[in-house]
Amino acid sequence: MILRPYQDVAVNSAIKSLNKHKNTIVVAPTGAGKTIMLSSLIGKMHKENNKVLVLQHRDELVNQNMDKFKKINPNISTSILNADEKDWSGDVVFAMVQTLSRPNNLSSMQRVNLIIIDESHHTIANSWLNIIKESKEINPNVRVAGFTATPNRGDGKGLKQVFSNCSHQIEIATLIREGFLVSPKTFVINVGVQKELSQVRKTIDEFNMDEVARIMNKRPINERVVNEWHEKASDRKTVVFCSTKNHAKDLCDEFVKQGVRAEVLTGDTKKDVRVNMLHSLSHGDLQVVINVAVLTEGFDSPPVSCIILTRPCSYKSTMVQMIGRGLRTIDPGEHPNIIKTECIVLDFGTSILTHGELDEEVNLDDVASNENGQAPQKQCPECNSVVPLGVRECPICGHDFAKEEEKKLKEFNMTEVELINLSPFRWIRVFDTDKCLMASGFNGFAMVVNLNDTFFGFTKSRNDKLRVVSVGTKKQAIASADDFLRKIESNSNAKKNKRWLNESVSEKQKSILIKKGYRINPFDFSWTKYKAACLINYLFNKKEVDFLIYKKQKEIRIQERSDKVRRERLEYLNRISGKAY
Repeated sequence: MILRPYQDVAVNSAIKSLNKHKNTIVVAPTGAGKTIMLSSLIGKMHKENNKVLVLQHRDELVNQNMDKFKKINPNISTSILNADEKDWSGDVVFAMVQTLSRPNNLSSMQRVNLIIIDESHHTIANSWLNIIKESKEINPNVRVAGFTATPNRGDGKGLKQVFSNCSHQIEIATLIREGFLVSPKTFVINVGVQKELSQVRKTIDEFNMDEVARIMNKRPINERVVNEWHEKASDRKTVVFCSTKNHAKDLCDEFVKQGVRAEVLTGDTKKDVRVNMLHSLSHGDLQVVINVAVLTEGFDSPPVSCIILTRPCSYKSTMVQMIGRGLRTIDPGEHPNIIKTECIVLDFGTSILTHGELDEEVNLDDVASNENGQAPQKQCPECNSVVPLGVRECPICGHDFAKEEEKKLKEFNMTEVELINLSPFRWIRVFDTDKCLMASGFNGFAMVVNLNDTFFGFTKSRNDKLRVVSVGTKKQAIASADDFLRKIESNSNAKKNKRWLNESVSEKQKSILIKKGYRINPFDFSWTKYKAACLINYLFNKKEVDFLIYKKQKEIRIQERSDKVRRERLEYLNRISGKAY
């Protein structure tokens, strides 16, 4: 397997820091491939008779991480330590923190040389600290590496007592530019309460949500939220973040009243109901899920392409977690009827005006709490008055902060980069246009086909059939297809591949192309063995490519007609109820 460029940098940086400091943390947002990186890190640092401990706080993560690890490091033995199984025999032990931290299990702790912590922003809890302490008592030279998307905790507590340094941070902007996340398209909608929201008191770790609900949970505002959603995102799977349970219920009632399939999810929702609800959101006819502080972490539903914020966020990390729920790209194999190129964010509060861009600076120290309970503040550049962070106009001198806010919002519009140059494989334009881009390895090939400005990513390995891995923008298609080659090829294969990149096309290749009805101009010296191989792969698979594109377009048309019928039904229901949207 070949790591993505940023993954390779992150792993190598972590190894250097571990050797120097004995600890480090890597910050990587959702979609960056944390499991792949930690698996690669272990693979590079693992030595015979050395034991590695991988800590997770959820059962599903234990099995998920171990399964991915085995694919990347098939020759390294593994075992599990959880409530059902307590096995230290593997070179790499995947353990549940809640299980290992119990005194009877901790007393049987074995010597480990490296501890890997997934979701490491949890490490300051006593259960995690006790495990690390016990490990260091057994082996003072044990190294500790953490991976997290949100190092800056909502309660302001830093991670310094475990991690002295951050070796690398992968920014959300990088993943968007390289096609591994979709770009957020953000709308800040002023419903006339921004000034009130900016003055809401702060509790220990968040704004007072009862006060937020008193401001936001009003019928005209709830109607406005649904109206804006109808206008900008009615065909999108949507997740809404509310302040309180009553706020969520009342907003849900407004969605339902207007004919939208919507449900409420809170901490009180039973597990089986929650599972069914989220499955219906991803694969069924449920259109909108309205939640209260439940879906900020550990929830991924790629079909979600609209996020609605009806509450402010005291900490940027909370806002990032919320918006991040909608930035996942789509696997066409799992969701064949959906094309996702962006995520619409409707902010009815002050989060984006307060925090701006999605990426944040990593701070491992404790953040001093705001003892007076006031909202965050800023200084006016004109009169130096200290004002609430969310205000748009200085109440003292009238300074307009709009330009600064516009600058922040513009940072959401991420620029596209050319991904071909970042690939270890040579991507070529088979017909000297973007109609068909191809790259080949020893174990398979990848292809991107452009039809009417929609880009289809195809992949095929030796033992598998041709399949669609992406439908959408050029960067998404290239990213998905190139990622496939990275998974099935090795660095050594990529280097061997270079030997025939510039060799002249062979006579055998010419004869194959002639049989396929394609003649190469004898005076066209741009044709190499590699380019000819790509063209041959294309010609051998052209019928299947055309069929898959036709099938995909048909599926999309059916979905579009279904969405149109649903919208027309909603419009009819609204008309007969005396509303017009």
